[in-house]
Amino acid sequence: MSASVKDVAAKAGVSVGTVSNVLNRPEKVSPDTVERVHAAIDELGFVRNDAARQLRAGRSRSIGLIVLDVGNPFFTDVARGAEDRADGEGLSVLLGNSDESIDRERAYLDLFEEQRMGGVLITPLGDDLSRLARLRDRGTPTVLVDRQTDDASFSSVAVDDVAGGRLAVEHLLALGRRRIAFVGGPSSLRQVVDRLAGATEAVEAAVANGTEATIEVVATDSLTVLQGRSAGEALRGRSRGDWPDAVFAANDLLAMGLLQAFSMLGTVRVPEDIALIGYDDIDFASAAVVPLSSIRQPSALIGHTAVELLLREAAGDSGSGPQQVVFQPELVVRQSTVGLDLS
Repeated sequence: MSASVKDVAAKAGVSVGTVSNVLNRPEKVSPDTVERVHAAIDELGFVRNDAARQLRAGRSRSIGLIVLDVGNPFFTDVARGAEDRADGEGLSVLLGNSDESIDRERAYLDLFEEQRMGGVLITPLGDDLSRLARLRDRGTPTVLVDRQTDDASFSSVAVDDVAGGRLAVEHLLALGRRRIAFVGGPSSLRQVVDRLAGATEAVEAAVANGTEATIEVVATDSLTVLQGRSAGEALRGRSRGDWPDAVFAANDLLAMGLLQAFSMLGTVRVPEDIALIGYDDIDFASAAVVPLSSIRQPSALIGHTAVELLLREAAGDSGSGPQQVVFQPELVVRQSTVGLDLS
């Protein structure tokens, strides 16, 4: 039978309250007493029952984080940033992968609510936030991650994806590319919609200024390397005169799949035949066979900031109300758009 707090108190010759202070607020106890209590803990093999402590407190010391695709290094970096900030508060982060499935997203939300998580960070699917509103209204602080929203009742942290899409295509146009293909999907993802909107704005602005330019959409079912490869094979299979001269991929995983397809049999040269730019600037982008130009998001900072917003909400310290933090994207230029500089 495992030792209890009462056993530790009896062994150390102190009260149960003193043992509790040693475990939770050691600065309130004299060093000699702290040493005596820890000696008793070691001798008895006492292990603190966190589950019971959390139930008494009414909330877990864990935060739930639900992302679209745990296989995407961008979300791995977001999670790392969240963990770094949470760790400073003695909190842990439990990661859930919705895999772009609304059913899986709902299942994780139900689980996290049942476990009485201290809060939930989520990159939601779709625009219906009613389930999240109910979760929040029942006492679980909720922050949107990598997602802007028109609902000002939610705190959120994201990058301006419209600006990012515009930045990517303005770069391609500045290089003299005129037949732009946007590869991405599904259209239920707000990030995809916003990046396409920015790309379209850039083309429309160029046309308004007298430049002949077009943009077409090559839809994908998800934002994966496999989907990028399929889209690339479809583009490669066209007659040469129908190739776009530039592709803007909605994320770097798609861009890597496109690069793989273009490289097969040496059919399409990047960037000579088709310039290619992605989004997120994951670590693999710079390490690709042809290093990928990309739109950089501050992924770790997004996760760190999301936890900061959650902590403020949990403490009732949200200032004038929920906060919407929007970072600006950054263009990172590599060989996939400008080629190899031999000068």
